[in-house]
Parts: sequence; C-alpha cells; structure tokens
Amino acid sequence: MNHFSSRRHFLQLGAALPMAIATLRSRAADTPANPPKRILFICNSLGFYKNYFYPKTKGDLSTSDYLKDVQVPEKVTVLENLFHPGMETSNHDSEKSFLTGVPRPEASGFVNDISVDQLIAAYAGNKTRFPYLSLSLYDRGWGCSWNSRGAAIPTMNDEVKIFNQLFGPEDLAARKKQIAKDKLILRSLERDLESIQSKDPLSPQLQNYKQLIAELSEQMSHDEFWLKTEKPKVKNSLTQNGPFGFSNKVSNLFELSKLAFRTDSTRVITITMDWIYGAIKVPGATAGWHTLSHHGGRADALKSLRCVETDILKHFSNFLHDLDQIKEGSGTLLDHTTVVLGSNFGDASNHTCHRLPMIVAGGGYEHRLHRILPPSTPLCNLWLELLHNFNVDLERFGSSGKDMKLFTT
Repeated sequence: MNHFSSRRHFLQLGAALPMAIATLRSRAADTPANPPKRILFICNSLGFYKNYFYPKTKGDLSTSDYLKDVQVPEKVTVLENLFHPGMETSNHDSEKSFLTGVPRPEASGFVNDISVDQLIAAYAGNKTRFPYLSLSLYDRGWGCSWNSRGAAIPTMNDEVKIFNQLFGPEDLAARKKQIAKDKLILRSLERDLESIQSKDPLSPQLQNYKQLIAELSEQMSHDEFWLKTEKPKVKNSLTQNGPFGFSNKVSNLFELSKLAFRTDSTRVITITMDWIYGAIKVPGATAGWHTLSHHGGRADALKSLRCVETDILKHFSNFLHDLDQIKEGSGTLLDHTTVVLGSNFGDASNHTCHRLPMIVAGGGYEHRLHRILPPSTPLCNLWLELLHNFNVDLERFGSSGKDMKLFTT
C-alpha cells in the first residue's frame, strides 16, 4: 500500500481509496472452507473488430474468427447489443465510464461516480490483504476504477513491482514506523475536522472530509492487521524479456491475476488495456495499436489489427484455461471467478459506443455461448446483475433498467 509523508500528500492519496474498505471484523488470513466469489473486469479500450469478434451464426462460437479457439467454450457467454447511453460524442473519453455508466464523460464539468468493481470490493474485498487490484498496461495515471467521490484510482503497471507487492518480502520495521507516522498525520486531520466543524458546521465539504478520514483510518487498520500475516510463497512465473513486449505484458497481467486469485490475495481485479502511444510488437505485427484500430476498412491495417486482437484473446483464453485447471472445492478456480472482458467502443474506427463486444466467463454460471440481446440494452443492466450476484443490494446502477438475470448458477 502507499505511504504518506505529509498531510497534503495524505489527502491526495486518500482520494484514491474506494467508497469503503468494509468492516474488518470478519476478516481472516486463511482461505475459507467454501471457495469465495471473485471477479475480474478487463477493459480493452480500443475494442475488437466486430466482423471478426461476433459469431457469424447465432450461438456458434466456432463461427467467430476470434473466439473459435477458446479453450473452455462451455464456460463462456458472448453478449451482443449492450451499450452505454449518453456516449454519442464521448469518443475515447467513454473509457472513463466503462465501469460506471456515467454519461457525457467528455463534458468540461464531468464528475464520475463509483465503479462497479469498487462497490463489489467494499463488500467482498475486506477479507483479503488487497481489497482490490487495479492493473494497466502503462502508467497513464488512471484506469477504469473510480472511487465514491468520482476520483480515478491509480493503476499499477510494472509487473515486477506488482509481483513483489503481492508476494515479495517486506521491511516490517520500516512499515511499522511508517504506520506510526501515518497515525500522527491522521490525528492532525481529525483536529482540522474539529476546527472546520466549530467554525462552519454547515460547510459542504464537511461530509467529504469525514468520509475521507474514516476511509484512511480503516486503511491503516487494514494494513496493521495484514502486517502480522506472512505473504504467500509463490514462484515468480512471469515472462521476462521476451521478443514481443506488448504480448508479454498482457500475458504477465493475466498471470499476476491468476496468482493473486489462487492465493486469495484479492478477490477483485481490474485490468485496463489502455492504448499505448507508439508501436507495439506482437507475433505477426509491429505497428501503432491506436492507428490500426482506426483502420477505415483498409485491408492492410485490418491484417495487422487482427494479429494484435488475436494475441490478446489468445492470452485471455489461456487465462481461462489456467483457472479451470486449478481445483477448488467441488469445482475449479474459474467456477468461482467471474471474468468480464469488454470495451467502451463497439467500433473504435468510427468511435461508436453501441453494440459493445462483451464476454462473461466462469463464475459457475450456466453459459449459453452467444446471446443476442434486444438492441441498445444498457450495459449497466449487466453491472447491476453482477452486483446482485455479489450480494450488493442496489435497485439501480448507472443507466440500468433492471437485472435481466442473464446468468444463473
């Protein structure tokens, strides 16, 4: 976790915490007897070329150029016709709303809302060392996770640092010293709060200040608890210095997610596949990913784009297969992990945000390979259903109309 060297820095980092790191009283270091539910959200910010992604025959994944080789098709559902209302002029800014559904993210006064992963983390993440992990391809400063104040949650992108944070040794003496300093800062903040309350008890900032202090206090209690618990011992299985940098990065983020879930280090992960400036290298192609996604129908661009997107989906398929090979309880790790892969773009070439490419895998659900939903079905209907599946009792989320109950166990 992050550490703080000043009151101002403390407040800045506090704004990146989720709505709540829920109660600690039921937290336990050991993996529970009944396998817990886990979830991974993946946003591919440049989408997938729809003619290669969707099955050409309804319900038959073998007729999809991209998905015909998925290794566990019986545990996969492709959803067609999902969209986010209010994104017509948002272009790439629509990525900000992928997990929130808040319209018009391109507007000058835009304020986001809490993302679906953070709501789940507030309920499901309190029993693990890391309530959630927010991963990305590079250091842009934000990904697809947002806290209750609509602030972007910083991502982690260095695979070695992520592995060490999850499984590497810690300087316990230094950590204890840092927590002691953080407590002093927290007490200063509490005195500031008392001063604000006495001078202006009706200040609109008062509630936000109270919430921030509560969250920071909870974070320190969480850190203190896990300081007493040894990290899992895991062999470093990351790909080092392979010939295809982009492909290796995607593979490593999936590998880290698998290790984190397998060791119950976290139960909520997001991976933001944010597009990278400059050329990327995958088997069969070296080119600018963003440029390729704006192909305009050109055959040469589509040929290289196909290499990039096929490579991403190959790693996705391998990840699902790996999870399905890990026995857990009466099923597999995949059976207890909901994996969602999608995009804010239905067609990146034309910047359209309807008919979003979406896959839901695992989770122990009854899967149907390919479902064509009514045109313009709000993506937030799916988010609401997943919230309900994780016992988050909300009547609505974002632009949702209803829980469509697409997935049953």
